[in-house]
Amino acid sequence: MIKPLDLYLYNTVTKKKDKFIPKDQQNITMYVCGPTVYDRPHIGNIRSAVIYDVLYRLLNFIYPKVTYVRNITDIDDKIINIVKSSGQSIKALTEQMTQFYEDDTAEVQCLQPTIAPRATTHLNEMFEMIKNLIDLGHAYIAEGHVIFSIESYSGYGELSRRSVDEMIAGARVEIAAFKKHPGDFILWKPVAVDEHQYGFDSPWGRGRPGWHIECSAMSTKHLGKDFDIHGGGVDLVFPHHENEIAQAVCANKGSRFAKTWVHNGFLTVNGEKMSKSLNNFILLRDLIDRGISGPVIRYFYLMTHYRKPIDFNDNAIHTANKALNKLGSIIEPLVKEYNYDLEACDLAVSDILNSSKCENIDESVEILCNDINTSHFLTRLLIPQPLEHLAMLCSLIGFKPSILYLHLQCEIAPSILELGNKREALKEFKDWNAADAIRDEIIAQGYEIMDQKGGGFKINKIIN
Repeated sequence: MIKPLDLYLYNTVTKKKDKFIPKDQQNITMYVCGPTVYDRPHIGNIRSAVIYDVLYRLLNFIYPKVTYVRNITDIDDKIINIVKSSGQSIKALTEQMTQFYEDDTAEVQCLQPTIAPRATTHLNEMFEMIKNLIDLGHAYIAEGHVIFSIESYSGYGELSRRSVDEMIAGARVEIAAFKKHPGDFILWKPVAVDEHQYGFDSPWGRGRPGWHIECSAMSTKHLGKDFDIHGGGVDLVFPHHENEIAQAVCANKGSRFAKTWVHNGFLTVNGEKMSKSLNNFILLRDLIDRGISGPVIRYFYLMTHYRKPIDFNDNAIHTANKALNKLGSIIEPLVKEYNYDLEACDLAVSDILNSSKCENIDESVEILCNDINTSHFLTRLLIPQPLEHLAMLCSLIGFKPSILYLHLQCEIAPSILELGNKREALKEFKDWNAADAIRDEIIAQGYEIMDQKGGGFKINKIIN
């Protein structure tokens, strides 16, 4: 582990890059809003997972311990609507979708968080927080609902840096006559008589928690009243994160809740907002089924700075695929040094990653420490450098030598390589027509073949 390394993160609260100063240098605490498990994750969800996975890896590189909490929302109106239409139980649906989420994030090489709490197992923590808010005058009861009063908290709006009217306009704010203010939000809501099975007993009757109270309760439970980093998509700044802050700070006197707020940008598809109505809604599993590998998708996300919008399109995926193939080709001699024992090679690089053996590493990692600048960091991977150094840098952002090597091998079917070799032989005999026919056959099977200076050829898979 190489120290000291200064980490700078753009903080949504201060609207600038701040030097990261943790509460406890020995244990960094980070909470990230995870999935609502009613469907498989789409490629926008997965972008967020990859970005915070890179931050998690970077924090682990700099500090001795990181506690990373990413929640599972397993009770929600969307979940209940799916259950009503499908006939599944909530437990069966949420267990299946949680497993799908874990499977899909593993496809893009994401590590598991330290803790993955579920909302339904933290009801007591929610009850305690809601009770505190009522007792302290920050929440009121109306028509069976427990509601947070935004006018009771003078700091409301500090994260969004907008007035209450600006925040509410066009946002997902439920308007109800029983609210004292249109921006007040629900902490606990009653269930209808015909939805009794979808509720939970509480001090305020049978009901369900509001979305925002879930994250405040779970983060406080596992990280304490004050912690280092809270992450999520930029679409969560308001109302979700604004409301998280309000209820957590008001329920716990003297708390500042999260110190640094990190938000990743939106994802579009071919320049348009992803939407089922536009028929461009893409699940990660859709891409895997098309033959686009998880590592390629991960590389695609990292080509753009996390705070910027990112556009999913075939050209971007093709670029990511070519770059990953190039890295695989560069790393292959290192794998060969270990007699193609991929596990041994990965372990050796992991040892380097956790030591100070690699010289002149600071310049590359400092780029990553500058607000998780993966796009600039990736350019550093393609400059001449010792193979072990390169492998360590790749591993730092989730590309172990085995991942790069296996991707390179899987890209080219043995039968295609055989065709490439036949074409080379025909070229030597100057049988150009037959050589061209084989080239056309290779293209027809979804590959491109390129002659190399000095002889030989290179084959890449064409991404459709």
